[in-house]
Order: sequence, then C-alpha cells, then structure tokens
Amino acid sequence: MARITHGIACSHIPVLGFAFDNHKEEEPYFKPAFEGFDWTRRFMDEEKPDVIVLVYNDHASNFDMKVIPTFAIGCADQYGICDEGYGPRPVPPVEGHADLAWHIAQSLILDEFDMTIFNEMDVDHGLTVPLSMMYGHVDKWPVKVIPLAVNVVTYPPPSGNRCWLLGEAIARAVASFPEDLKVQVWGTGGMSHQLQGPRAGLINREWDNMFLDKLIGDTQDLRWIPHIEYLRETGSEGIEMVMWLIMRGALGKSTRALHRHYHVPVSNTALGHLVLEPVDPTVPPSPTFTREAADRAPIA
Repeated sequence: MARITHGIACSHIPVLGFAFDNHKEEEPYFKPAFEGFDWTRRFMDEEKPDVIVLVYNDHASNFDMKVIPTFAIGCADQYGICDEGYGPRPVPPVEGHADLAWHIAQSLILDEFDMTIFNEMDVDHGLTVPLSMMYGHVDKWPVKVIPLAVNVVTYPPPSGNRCWLLGEAIARAVASFPEDLKVQVWGTGGMSHQLQGPRAGLINREWDNMFLDKLIGDTQDLRWIPHIEYLRETGSEGIEMVMWLIMRGALGKSTRALHRHYHVPVSNTALGHLVLEPVDPTVPPSPTFTREAADRAPIA
C-alpha cells in the first residue's frame, strides 16, 4: 500500500523564486538562504518520493474573491504555472497523480471534510518555490504532485486543529491506497512576516523557533494556537503556518527531525525549513466515520 515516509516544512517566499530563476543563489544576500537546502536536495535525490501532497496557499493567482475554498484539492494530470503579474515562472509544468488525488478526495469527503475538487488549475509561487528549493534547476520535476490549497488569505481561515485533523485524514487516505507509493506531505508558507501597515517587516525569531521545536516529537500544543496569537506574534501573514500542521498531523504520533534551517532576513520574511520523519506512523482512526459505524447505520 502507499505510505507517508516524510514531512517537509518550507517557507515559499516569492523573492527566492526570483533569485532562483535569475541564478542569484551565490550572491551574498541569498546564499545563506539557499545553503540551508543543500542537505535537502541531496536527501531528495536519494529518497526519490513518488508523490508529494503539497499543501500551499494561492495568492489570488488562480483563485479570486469570487470563490474562496477553505480546502481545495487538485485532481488533474497536470497543472500550469500562474502568471503573477510578471509572467509565469520559467519552471516546468507540475505533473499530478490523478488516481491518488481522486482517492484522497473521496476518502476525505467520506471522512466528513468538505473538499473543493479542481480538475483544472494553475499553481503559483506558493507551490513552485518549494519545489525549486528542494529540486534545483530541472527540465522536468522528478516527482508527481497533488496540490492541496488552503485559504489563509482572507478570513475566516481554518483553525490549527482542523488542519491537524485534515493531516490525519490524509494519512488514512494514503494508507488505504493499494499501489506501492512513497508519499511525502509538505506544508508551506510562513514563517513570521507582515507585508503591510506599521508592523511591516515584523520578524519574531523566538516564536518561530518555538513553532519549529514543537513540530518535532510528540507534543500537540501547536494545534490549539488561536488565530489571534499567530497575528499578534508573527504578523498578518504568519497565519500561513497553520498549513504546516496539515503536514504534521499526517505524520502520526511522534516525529524526529532530519534537517532544520532557519534564516533571516529574506526580503522582509523569516525563512523556516524542516525535514521530518514519523517515529510512530500509526494511522489514527477516523473520529467521525468508520466502516463499522457505516455497517450499523440504518438504511433510509
């Protein structure tokens, strides 16, 4: 059966995409940020996952204020690259894994998550920058990707607990897929940053590193952090970190860190990166739906 082997957390700072596309990785300003991914690129080359469930947020590139899905999953065979106002990034189109994506979508909906399903969409820097940081310059991405977009752009975003529960549900879905696949779950966005107003440029190193610390091990403290704490401590865009909790929830009871990287400044944003593996990957039972419960349910 398919199995989740690792989780990766990664900021998706757009200026890193600019630096990457223009071959500025060795420039003094950008070099410390990119060097923190040297280990991960070697790791990905050795690990060779088959599929990545890549959790990100669209930045009003594919979606707009007409339709705001809380959780949206891509079930296509391929995804184009968004034009974010300066042309699409010069990176390959993203190849999907439609069979696994549809299986996950069905499983999540039966697990009582109201998913929005997309059979056609383009993806922006929220998804492509992490791929570039992990794989470098390639003519074709060496992995299939299932995009999972989360609304953290406008209110109300999902709670940390709801995101953690979604991660657990993704783990159940992957574990029930019969094909032998190595699957990773990536949570992207963050860390602390605010892009506007009198607090623009806010960086909270202490809070960011607390958050990284608590993704490791068996604590579940992060799932209970209220929205107001993210806003107060990490700025208006720090709320993106709830997407990391989907990744963490998918890894089971406990994790160990294989690699960690934290760097400021990158633009006016803190850069965070973790590679985690599950210590106890036991898939939790569904809190809302079980086959036994369905069998006992009366027929209408």
